[in-house]
Amino acid sequence: MNKLVVSAALCGVFASFNAHAWGNDGHRAVGAIADQLLQGSAAEQRVKALLLPGESLEKIATWADCVKGSYCGPQTDEMQSYVAANPKHSEYHYTDLPFQYSHYHDHDVGSADNDIVQTLKQCIQVLQGKDDATSNPHRFTPRQALLILTHLAGDITQPLHVGAAYVDQRGTFVVPQTAAQVDAVNLFDARGGNNLLLDDVKLSTLSAQLIEAGPADDKPAATSGQPARAPQTTRPFHSYWDTTVVNYVFRRTGVRTPQQFAQKVIAGQPQVASQSGDPVQWPYAWADQALAVSKQAHDGVTAGALSRQTSKSGESYAVWALTVPDNYPVPSSTLAKTQLIQGGYQLAAVLKAIWP
Repeated sequence: MNKLVVSAALCGVFASFNAHAWGNDGHRAVGAIADQLLQGSAAEQRVKALLLPGESLEKIATWADCVKGSYCGPQTDEMQSYVAANPKHSEYHYTDLPFQYSHYHDHDVGSADNDIVQTLKQCIQVLQGKDDATSNPHRFTPRQALLILTHLAGDITQPLHVGAAYVDQRGTFVVPQTAAQVDAVNLFDARGGNNLLLDDVKLSTLSAQLIEAGPADDKPAATSGQPARAPQTTRPFHSYWDTTVVNYVFRRTGVRTPQQFAQKVIAGQPQVASQSGDPVQWPYAWADQALAVSKQAHDGVTAGALSRQTSKSGESYAVWALTVPDNYPVPSSTLAKTQLIQGGYQLAAVLKAIWP
């Protein structure tokens, strides 16, 4: 393992990455898996009743990210209404438990009333027909609950959307005992890995050696689902897990599209963890599963000493150069494939449990 280099070229707003787990292709893959697993079920008919003509779970899977800006196209009246009623909607997509944790509990360090587990619980309750101030504090409509549930079912399987790194000035991963300890002086929240920087050039070189180029690499940029970005020399660890690793998964699976990925993995009859009982409690188990994977995502990963960068808005923030094993694209993409499959099966299972 070699020390990866931090470049001052990275100066975007790091917080924007924290709500885009898996990128568009990954989220659509989760939705496409669920679409196929729901075929012929009562849940399929209930889903269709909430969708517009031409929509599917695959097509709506990115809706909750698209409301954040215009990169998916102009904001619809429906999107604008949702954003106006949910000014903290960006917080619904993640929780920031220390990745060393084994379980999610309410009010743990890094958890929040608006985090992904609490929001998933709310969506499930709304689709179950509950609509009081306790079960539905954000006043989601059933359609909104389905739109958000479909997206967050993917988000919660992205390990860095659940297990977060907390670091000290030397770059040591630490476990805060209270939220007050995260003071941005002696102990820092690495913002879901957004402030941990990988050498993107080296990663590209390694992946070319380790992962054979596949059909996904021939896909035109206009259909990749990702907005064009200027070449960069560093990549936030979170961004790597959002998008880069999904490209590796598609390359290793030999597919070009989310539908092809769904068809191929379902045909392989994967072994997927399941839950029983009241589906309102399932998001806790989903978070615990993601925490277990987040430990593997950080295995062999180390950070260097703190340095500082300045965002486009002039804000100074702490960053750490990240070291990963030289074969990291292989085990990380294996984990990501498992998680994408898990997300699709979890989404189908919870919808079937809501509408048996």
